[in-house]
Order: sequence, then structure tokens, then C-alpha cells
Amino acid sequence: MGKKSEGEERMAQRRRVAEPDAEMLKGTLDMMILRTLVGGDAHGHTIAKVIERTSEDVLEVEQGSLYPALHRLEDRGWVSSYWGASENNRKAKFYRLTALGRKRLVRETTRWRQMTRAIGLVMGEETQPEGGLG
Repeated sequence: MGKKSEGEERMAQRRRVAEPDAEMLKGTLDMMILRTLVGGDAHGHTIAKVIERTSEDVLEVEQGSLYPALHRLEDRGWVSSYWGASENNRKAKFYRLTALGRKRLVRETTRWRQMTRAIGLVMGEETQPEGGLG
């Protein structure tokens, strides 16, 4: 077989990154959605694209994961939704971060930083002090 193109290699890397982490990332997806909505109301497609773009295309958000997560967040009162018109004038459901969701995001972000720092320590990585960069 010939050498893979850069696009094919990027897609293969995305699959390798996404597959083993699917279960662990379930709660992480919730956190990333909440974080994305800090920037303002958005519909599902936009939320997915922002996460993908912000992760430099390492994370791919599938509809089969995104919409159940949005419904779960709405059931918990962390996001609310309303119908509006998308950029191309189609009817779309928009999601908004609630005050309760903002509080949850602060807690989850703190927990995430503690966990990644602890894992880094176990893996022997140099880490910054918990409070910041210096």
C-alpha cells in the first residue's frame, strides 16, 4: 500500500485518540459543552465545531454523543434551550448556559485540573504548581 495522505493520517490519528477514551470522555464532553457555552448561546452543530476547532481537530464530537449530552445537561438544569434560526435561516435548537451550569463548570474545571495534575505526577511529568504558571 502507498503512503497515507496528510488528511488520511490526521483522520487515523483522530480515531486512535477518540476510541480508547470514549468512556472516560463522557463527563469530559459535558464539561467541554458547558465551557463552549460560556462564549454565548449556540446550536448543536456549532458546539461540536467549536470543540473540534479548539482541540486542533484532535477531538471529534459525534451527534450520537453530543445530543444525548445536551439533553442530559438540560435535564440537570445546567443548560436551557430555545428554538431560533441558524446562520442559514433554518430552524435550530439553541442552548444557553444557566447560572447552575456556570457553577457546575467552575467545580468541574477545578476537579479536572486536580486530576490532570495528579495523573501527570504519576506519569513522571514536570508539572506547574497547582495555583498557576509559576
